[in-house]
Amino acid sequence: MIVETEELHRLAYNGAFAEMKCTVNGKQVEWVPKYYDVLQNTVGGGKPKMKWSFGNEGWPDSTLGPAPTSEEEQTRLVDQLQDAKTVIYKKIVVEVATARPGVLQMMDDVLKREDLAAGICSAATKGGFDQVVNSVVGKDRLGNFDVVMAGDDVPRKKPDPIIYQLASEKIGVPPERCVVVEDSLVGLRAAKGAGMKCIITYTDNTADQDFYGEGADAVVPDLGKISLDDIFAPLLAGEGTLLDGIKEAPRVAK
Repeated sequence: MIVETEELHRLAYNGAFAEMKCTVNGKQVEWVPKYYDVLQNTVGGGKPKMKWSFGNEGWPDSTLGPAPTSEEEQTRLVDQLQDAKTVIYKKIVVEVATARPGVLQMMDDVLKREDLAAGICSAATKGGFDQVVNSVVGKDRLGNFDVVMAGDDVPRKKPDPIIYQLASEKIGVPPERCVVVEDSLVGLRAAKGAGMKCIITYTDNTADQDFYGEGADAVVPDLGKISLDDIFAPLLAGEGTLLDGIKEAPRVAK
């Protein structure tokens, strides 16, 4: 949710598929926007996305040879595609990535508070993740977070809740007192699976998802629409329900 990266990821994957000449039945593998929307709301992490997609659509021929049939060969192809994608993605991030509305201001507001812990938990592989946070968040700001984790730091990617469970343990804050900000169903499922409250700040690609139906505590167009007091005041005062102040945020029009 720091950067609206999904379109950047899609372009980078397609660049990797082209670079490694991935074809199925002679046709170049390409993830079009509509199909990638399905992927990003179904599977977390790059390698799992490719394995899921190839498993359903067919494993491609590539510069490594004919379509892999063994698990070892499939893993080798996915690993090399991910490496190529990461190189392309880093270049795209440097050229065009910017923070989503309200994100950096909310980070700064949280980091000023001694009564709040702050963390970043991403399903992205470390190479691409580091490029985003270093370029957009900035190393100085990043150094003040209590926990920073990428997809490589956990054995299972979102929607598995393990990354949030481990983050909770690391900062010493129980799940019921944690609030996660996410932008997709995959992230929402990870947060709720960990027993945490979750605010959704949707993107153009996820705006039509039924976030409330899957347990979101609030849905807002961007983080500039809410304040830390909206989120945490009831909890810190020991009264009311967390997110009472923004629970009535309008649902996304269907």
